[in-house]
Amino acid sequence: MPVSRSILHPVGLSICLLTLASSPVMASTPVPLSASDMAWLRRDGFDLDAASVARYRAMGRAGLLDAQLADRINEPLPPSIDALIRSYPVLATSTESSLFALKQQQQQVNAMPDGDAKVDAKKALQQQANALGDQAREIVMLRAVYGPNQLKEQMVWFWLNHFSINLGKGRVRWVAADYEENVIRPHALGKFKDLVMATLKSPAMLEYLDNAQNAQGKVNENYARELMELHTLGVDSGYTQQDVQQLALILTGAGLIPLDGRDQRFPPRIESLVVRDGLFQFNPKRHDFSDKRLLGQPIHGRGFDEITEAVELITRQKACAQFISRKLAQYFVADNPPQALVERMTNTFQRSDGDIAQVMRTMFESRELLQTAGTKFKDPTQFVVSSVRLAYDGKPLANAQPMINWLNQLGEPVFGRITPDGWPLDASGWSSSGQMSKRFEIARIIGRGDNRLFTPEGSPKQGVGFPMITTRLFYDAFAPHLSVATKAALDQAGSQQEWNLFLLSSPDFNSR
Repeated sequence: MPVSRSILHPVGLSICLLTLASSPVMASTPVPLSASDMAWLRRDGFDLDAASVARYRAMGRAGLLDAQLADRINEPLPPSIDALIRSYPVLATSTESSLFALKQQQQQVNAMPDGDAKVDAKKALQQQANALGDQAREIVMLRAVYGPNQLKEQMVWFWLNHFSINLGKGRVRWVAADYEENVIRPHALGKFKDLVMATLKSPAMLEYLDNAQNAQGKVNENYARELMELHTLGVDSGYTQQDVQQLALILTGAGLIPLDGRDQRFPPRIESLVVRDGLFQFNPKRHDFSDKRLLGQPIHGRGFDEITEAVELITRQKACAQFISRKLAQYFVADNPPQALVERMTNTFQRSDGDIAQVMRTMFESRELLQTAGTKFKDPTQFVVSSVRLAYDGKPLANAQPMINWLNQLGEPVFGRITPDGWPLDASGWSSSGQMSKRFEIARIIGRGDNRLFTPEGSPKQGVGFPMITTRLFYDAFAPHLSVATKAALDQAGSQQEWNLFLLSSPDFNSR
């Protein structure tokens, strides 16, 4: 049904708001969010839905920030969303069981004689891998849309991008869901050094950056280099190629348990040096026990403790604090964040031994956070997640695959960055004419509702997914703060579908 122009026109919109506020039914309706409230809350999460606004009003800015940083907002996901996530086979069995089964399947396929049957078996195994990878992607998106602690959800996405992995490498598709659920998510607001150690020991990172192959006499420097350049210190922090080589030696022996089903035995003299944590194993047989020197500090050769000492040393460097603080500020505040803010975040990082929550508090309580309000261009993930949150406002969808497809089209697939540097955090990576054209088309698809978000996978019947964005949420939170240009564009809409398109593709919505 077409939207009334008297509501969409700036004057008509004001009259509508006044009428709603003065009616007996709406007499107790809270006043619209202030510009400051709106700006802060839009930076705090993947933009707004009614639940996030209600929580903000109930708890206040300080109370909400405290609860989020302490990870006390643990409301359950909508039952159907929780059931959908639990239904994914990638979470139904342990990662160890999945990789063991994969090993057996690969052995069976390799033993088959050449021919059509072997080709079909390889294709089936590839399809299984792709399905597991898609399930991992969908889990990330579902949690981003419906997670009650929206600041934590943004941090999960930020760290998944910072400690980037790619589904096309080795067995990563089998372990990507575990990486998000059991590695990144539990440490997203904890100590940075613990997050680094968790990623270091994760099957996904060990596979992706090859440290599972790093052994005495066959040293692989790939992970050591990226650990320093991309994960902790940054490329211009002053470490040397010799530091990379020494760190690679420290990391020898850090890999995965064997997946051949056989018990692994170690001589009594080194048995106590073996370290196991899930699929991670430090194998002293593969370790270089020589003494090393890293960042000017001696590291005595003694086994796994060298790794923890090296991570402690690296994450205590001011260069690490600066590098991480700047990236966080670049994601949340501005493409070129204010140096004074970065320095305060750096000081907090060092003073708190890399406590991520405290660094985030420094940023979210800063004056700089709101000085750049409305200027931070959304990346594709922020755009897709926020569009679904606003358009459907908590309504449980039945199929996350359309969101995965949209991110593929926008060039930012989940777990899809081929190089380990993660997706760009600045607008220049996502604001080309081609990007904007594709974003406009996706806004049109979401606004029309013919997108299969509410059609269960495999169902031939199209679910009802037409969004009515002109809700209480819109009038309370967005309408009072829209630009004159956006209001004028909305006034030209001839239908609700067109109005949805104009709002979702507007500069007001695409920046935060």
